[in-house]
Amino acid sequence: MKIKFNLLNLLIFGSILISSGLQAQVVFGKWKVVNEAGRVNSIVEIYEKDNAVHGKVIRITKEEHRDRKCTECPGKLKNQPIEGLNVIRDFKKEGDEYVDGTLIDPKSGKEYKGKIWVDQEHPNKLNVRGYIAFFYKTKVWERAE
Repeated sequence: MKIKFNLLNLLIFGSILISSGLQAQVVFGKWKVVNEAGRVNSIVEIYEKDNAVHGKVIRITKEEHRDRKCTECPGKLKNQPIEGLNVIRDFKKEGDEYVDGTLIDPKSGKEYKGKIWVDQEHPNKLNVRGYIAFFYKTKVWERAE
């Protein structure tokens, strides 16, 4: 059977390829927070609200840790449950990255300026970078199914 490719078929096929490629680069969705030992500590859901990008802990993987509170967090976040805590706040899209937001480390309670972006070569990897002055640390999260 011979397949004819006309302009309409090429446009449809091309738009499907482009949209599937773009979807893979999206920061929105659920991400596994992986520690240095390669274990998943929690799942964070990244979403958009009020024209900004945020992320909250939706699941702590160890059941015995699910009731932990952010005892070191500042202000109104102090003693809030970590499960449900917004750890990514107020990021704005700039090119392929999301910048000028705040990251919170629930273990230490420290807040960092940061940026997040999807790895272009590995679209199921999210880079989460926190800054202190000129120093930074980047963690890599994995997309959750």
